[in-house]
Amino acid sequence: MDTMPIIGIKDYERYVGAETVRRIREKARQLQDLHIVNINSTYYGGGVSQFLSSMTLLMNSLGIRTGWRVVHGSPDFFSVTKKFHNALQGADINLTDRKLQLYEQVVYENAMRNHLDHDIVFVHDPQPLPIINHYRKDDPWVWRCHIDLSRPNKKVWDYLLQFIRQYDTAVLSCREYRQELDIPQVFFMPTIDPFTITNKELTEDEIEERLEHYKIPTDLPLVVQISRFDHWKDPEGVINAFKIARKKVDCTLVLLGNVATDDPEGSQVYRSLLKNREERIIIISRQDSALVNALQRRAAVVVQKSIREGFGLTVAEAMWKGTPVIGGNAGGIRHQIRDGENGFLVSSVEEAADRIVQVVRDPELRDRLGREAKESVRQNYLLTRSIEQDLDLISAFQPEFRLSDAVQKYQ
Repeated sequence: MDTMPIIGIKDYERYVGAETVRRIREKARQLQDLHIVNINSTYYGGGVSQFLSSMTLLMNSLGIRTGWRVVHGSPDFFSVTKKFHNALQGADINLTDRKLQLYEQVVYENAMRNHLDHDIVFVHDPQPLPIINHYRKDDPWVWRCHIDLSRPNKKVWDYLLQFIRQYDTAVLSCREYRQELDIPQVFFMPTIDPFTITNKELTEDEIEERLEHYKIPTDLPLVVQISRFDHWKDPEGVINAFKIARKKVDCTLVLLGNVATDDPEGSQVYRSLLKNREERIIIISRQDSALVNALQRRAAVVVQKSIREGFGLTVAEAMWKGTPVIGGNAGGIRHQIRDGENGFLVSSVEEAADRIVQVVRDPELRDRLGREAKESVRQNYLLTRSIEQDLDLISAFQPEFRLSDAVQKYQ
């Protein structure tokens, strides 16, 4: 069987221009001898795995050997790390010795299985964080946190600091997540890959096929939220906003989500939503990238009513497709949406309902917001920007450069 071609940096030229492609190639050329590895907690489900899937392939196509390792653990381990995740976003936690012992033991077991002799190690989020304890640290280690750290739980943050301080640099998504650290901090927002199944162009027939396959009616405008089933995404709030909005406009709500392997709460959240199912409230748990693409393209409006959000890649995905987005006024969503210009920001169920009605009723508004949204993603949130930032950071660790230069550039 013939293999499909891997997307390379040249393919991005149509979106970002020849000069950006030339600059990235030149930066990569200087790093050809390096061997890099990324470590996170799941191969699928959620924005981090999507980002790593595309980023590692593009880095390899640029001639930089870039690997990807995944932490393996029991459901108990991921139950603990989910509690850490929630606590870092401000939730309470009962931080017992048993939880800490389980967390550190499973990470130690993963270290035993993974032999790292790479030039640079990128560790993503809190799940694999303590793995740095178990290696002779001859080369740079970078901790990249994709979580909303604006108000972390102090007990968990103080505990994790003992590991964070051993890293050479912390990469956070937004400047408002800055912490009091004695290591450098830089701020890189995540980006999307326009060539994945989730984001590539679809014909009308392809869109219709996916929607018909899942028996999603298209006779009324679609209001769509796509995200992991997670309380922080506020799916109940979306349902309540829809119920208010449909008193004024006829429409159909589709909540599409998946359950990541490192998120044991996802199935509970999904089951709790099923009581709301009805003819015009469709709730689907599927890992189907083509369905995500079809819904984001066909939707009259995409809602992402998050209460906390490290960044919110699904917002950028929908905006890339020229679909207006109503986003929760939280975290990285605030950086993507300029309220009233390329989408709307909301802080309550009532505000979300009012904006749903406004967008569904006004096709000219939808077109204007959609055009502005797509252009803002083209300029700011395509994968080439992440690749160039990573290349700058990697270069800063090389003997002929200074880390302080990269820190100053991306502070």
